[in-house]
Amino acid sequence: MVNPVFFGGHDAVLCDLDGVVYAGDEPIVGAVETLRELGGRGIGVAYVTNNASRSPQQVAGHLRGFGLDVSAGQVFGSATAGVDLLTEVLGVSDRPAKVLVVGSEFLRAEVERYGHQVVANAAERPDAVIQGFDPAVSWWDLAQASYAISAGAEWIATNTDLTIPRAEGIAPGNGALVEAVSRATGARPRAAGKPEPLLFLQAARALGARNPLVVGDRLDTDILGGNRAGFGTALVLTGVDTAATAAEAAPEQRPTWVIETLPALGGEPR
Repeated sequence: MVNPVFFGGHDAVLCDLDGVVYAGDEPIVGAVETLRELGGRGIGVAYVTNNASRSPQQVAGHLRGFGLDVSAGQVFGSATAGVDLLTEVLGVSDRPAKVLVVGSEFLRAEVERYGHQVVANAAERPDAVIQGFDPAVSWWDLAQASYAISAGAEWIATNTDLTIPRAEGIAPGNGALVEAVSRATGARPRAAGKPEPLLFLQAARALGARNPLVVGDRLDTDILGGNRAGFGTALVLTGVDTAATAAEAAPEQRPTWVIETLPALGGEPR
């Protein structure tokens, strides 16, 4: 049972996904049951993710497959945040901006939905490059991004997570691929998503939450972003960071609590 003394001041949970709810296609032990119990107690739950490879509808479907009652409106991802930032950077023009997309089909669809023109390669002289995680991203894609950025294109990254938890272990994330392009060009992208506070603020607003608890496995994205939003934060030790890294973290990345697993929300925080 969720301990009302520990959880009493919070009216919602803003939960990361990779490394917290699941690793790859497998749920993390106890996570689904805890989230289901929170919902049953009337505590709102939203999911805030830097993974830009899938739409909110796809993510919600994935979570429903674990037995959670989740709608697309509860999912807040970095793909849309990245396209918001892209649109802001490009500004108003009398023609659609040409954008090279390095990432998923969903990210391409979002770019088009905002009225931009998706181009296939650097030879089409894109005005901007937007880069998000997708397992199918290849050397060719990174090379095209590098050529376009070196020629003067604006560069947006949906997020800069260096790693991503998978069922098999820790794998390179979008930030590692961004780093490859950065090494080739000498440039750095503007980044959306966590640790910027926008996604957390949007999720809290959607739930009508005044005092949500941010739960995540990364100090440099989940915890830093939750702290920047002014919310309580809990680092869960089922993904990237550890109790040791939390103890050594810079003040802005220190969580309010460190818990072993999500079910530890029902016990004493460490």
